[in-house]
Order: sequence, then C-alpha cells, then structure tokens
Amino acid sequence: MKAKNITRRSFLKRLGVGGLASAALLTGCKKQTDSAATDDYTRQVEPPTGQMTYRENPKTKEKVSLLGYGMMRLPKKADDETFDQEMINRQVDYAIAHGLNYFDTSPAYCKGLSERLTGIALSRHKRNEFFIATKLSNFNPETWSRKASIEMYRNSMRELQVDYIDYYLLHGIGMGGMESLQQRYLNNGVLQFLLDERRAGRIKNLGFSYHGDIEVFDYLLSKNDEYHWEFVQIELNYLDWEYADEINERNTDASYLYAELQKLNIPAVIMEPLLGGRLANVPQFIAKKLKEREPERSVASWAFRYAGTPKGVLTVLSGMTYMEHLKDNLLSYCPLKPLTKEEQDYLHTEIAAELYNMNTIPCNDCKYCMPCPYGIDIPGIFVHYNKCVNEGTLPRDKGDENFRELRRRYLIGLDRSVPRLRQADHCIGCGQCEPHCPQRIRIPRELHRIAEYVEDVKQSKLER
Repeated sequence: MKAKNITRRSFLKRLGVGGLASAALLTGCKKQTDSAATDDYTRQVEPPTGQMTYRENPKTKEKVSLLGYGMMRLPKKADDETFDQEMINRQVDYAIAHGLNYFDTSPAYCKGLSERLTGIALSRHKRNEFFIATKLSNFNPETWSRKASIEMYRNSMRELQVDYIDYYLLHGIGMGGMESLQQRYLNNGVLQFLLDERRAGRIKNLGFSYHGDIEVFDYLLSKNDEYHWEFVQIELNYLDWEYADEINERNTDASYLYAELQKLNIPAVIMEPLLGGRLANVPQFIAKKLKEREPERSVASWAFRYAGTPKGVLTVLSGMTYMEHLKDNLLSYCPLKPLTKEEQDYLHTEIAAELYNMNTIPCNDCKYCMPCPYGIDIPGIFVHYNKCVNEGTLPRDKGDENFRELRRRYLIGLDRSVPRLRQADHCIGCGQCEPHCPQRIRIPRELHRIAEYVEDVKQSKLER
C-alpha cells in the first residue's frame, strides 16, 4: 500500500529543515555534504575484471552485460564545452576491459554528435566485442517522411562506422500518442522498412523505447505476433515502480510496463535507473538510511541493484559522464548482488514513499525540451528548484527566523544557476516544449508556478 501524503509542516519536521536551513546560511542551495552519507567515491576500490553479470538474449543466445553504457551525457572538455573524445575513448576502453559490451546512443543525443563520438571510440575495438544500440529519433515532423527517416537510419550506420546494428529502436513511442506513431512509423511504411532490414540482417534485434501515452505501448505489444519485438526499453526504478502515475497522472507505473513485457517474454532494457541522477543525490536523511544499511556501497548502487535484480531485465543503461561513476556502476554489477525481497520492500515502502512526499518536479535533465524558442533554461530552472527542495533550503515562511538569509541565498543561487533573462518569469506559455518531455511534465504550468513562487520570495509574501 502506498503511503499517504503527510502534511508539509510534519514533513519539514521529519526532514529536519531547521538544521538544514541553518547549514544553508553558509552555502545557500549548494549541495550539503555528509561524510557518512554522500562521500561515495573517496574510498572507491577498483572494480574487478572478469566478474560482470550477463543476461542472455532469448533470440540470439548472446550474453549482454547487465550494465549498459548510455552515450547521452558524454564528458566534455572543461575549457570550451566541446566533447572530450580522448576521455570518451578512455572510458569506453575501461568499460569493455571490465566486461561491459552494450552501448546505447541516438541521433538526438549530445547535440547530434553522440553517434559520431561513439563510433570513433568503438571503431578501435573488434566488432564482436560490443553491441551497439541506436534509434530512429524522427521526432521532428520534417523527418517523418519515409525518405527522411530512412536517411536517418542509414546515417546512423555511417556515423557509427558499422554495417549492421545490434539493437535498433523506434525512439520514444507514446510521445504524441497514436497520431504520432501513425505519422512517424506506420503511414509512411517506415516500420515495414525496418522489419525488412531485420530480415536482411542489417538489424539484429528490433524494439522500441517507451515514454508517454500508454495506449501506444499496449497497441504495439498487441501486435507482437506480427512484429516480433526482441526487446523494449522502459523507465524502471524504485520510485517509478509504484509512484510514476501519482507523481504525474499522465505517466504509467514501471510495475505495469515490466509485467506486460514478462507476459510476452520480451526482455526489458532499462533506462533512467537513477532518474537523471535524482536517486544518486537524495536528501541527506535518506542517504544516511541507505548508508547505515550498506556502509561500503554508494547511494546510487541501491538504484542500480534494484533495476538489475528482475530476471526479465536484459541490461540497465547509465549515462556515465565521469570515470568514477563508471567504476561505481561496475562495482554494482561485477557481479550483481541481487536485492532481497526485504530490501526491495524497504525501497518501495520507506525510501520511495519519502521521495514521493517531497513533491519535486520529475525532471531528469534530459534536455529534450530544449532549445526553448524564447531562451528559457527549462531544465536549469527545474534542477535548481529540486535541489533546494531536496536540501530543505527553500524559503517557505517569512515568519521563520532564518527566512531573510534563506531568501537572499535562494535568489542569489537562482541567478547564478540561471541567467535572469532565461528564468521562469519569461515563459510566455507557448507550449512548444511540452510534447517533447519524456516525463510528460506540464512544463508551462510548472514554470509559471515557480515564477509566482520566486516573485513571492522577492516580495516576502510567503506564509506556511
């Protein structure tokens, strides 16, 4: 049973907002550190080689590493914000040396450069050392034609420097509902083209990734006897397992998605095991609980072990920007120590319930909503707001003895995180961003809510 909402006052009391607020007077909304809870990497040991956990592809019988590399948040050079190919190569080499063999990319990732960067890194290895997954990311109506979609598919092979693709996906079905599915894949004959490419051996496994309208997910599964999906990519983590539809009524619980795939014996590829990092950067009081149970493991490892425990999971994707994140995730799966039933229940009933009641905005900082035609930094606004909610440093009550200092720190932190001309009060509500959000956030509504909150903070109008 899901926990009932607690009142804001009682939740803040449980959160220990008084102590957090006092600490915030020193650092504003910067992340607070606690050596017992958040210093996950200072004692990091080297992950072992030869101990990766693998899952078998039911069709090909090939062994797929339980950890997959999501090539969406690749490392950049510090000086000019260009992607650091040398570091990408090093991390790919390290991953392969430790048994990771599944790499997931898309024409839409890294400002359109992910496939090229991934292709350069992987071309230095034997083709049988890795599986490459990429997608038909024809979101823009300009790419809906048969000709444009097929060109996108063929360009992926050129960029990746391969003559076949191991795992190919219809990207983000459900976004835009059945009408979008019809326009992108069915009416133009593109899905039939991909089925023919699979028959010819240029696609080894065909599947789709799901975000959005559940009608589309159910429809494609109902056609499994015709299409024979080899895998489906879904969002699964211990918060979305039961709370996805309560956090946003337009989303679907991961428990339903996984169960439907199990009925058809379709392997699940897992995305967002960390919810864009939110399950690695949980509030301190939650991090302490997890560290008390497993002092030697990182907070993030709980989410990775959770996502990797179900037997129907083929691989779990992670966008690993830094080497220390790659090493930590390898430690979680070299080998996997599956969660017990008690541990899974603990995450569901205690940790997920606590996170749900914090009422953050479910933004994963994927940047699919960008660029905004009016220059609004949508993910930057949401990330800053969520961070302050998690740390208990939002100014909430002008009667609080720390209100004036929290107010000053919050406004300074916002201006440092997001330039003023790109803040929420400049949103005109055009709605162009909303159809592109995988989390189906009502973006203009949330931006207007935050804009009103910021104005109330400036005018000192807040009352608990």
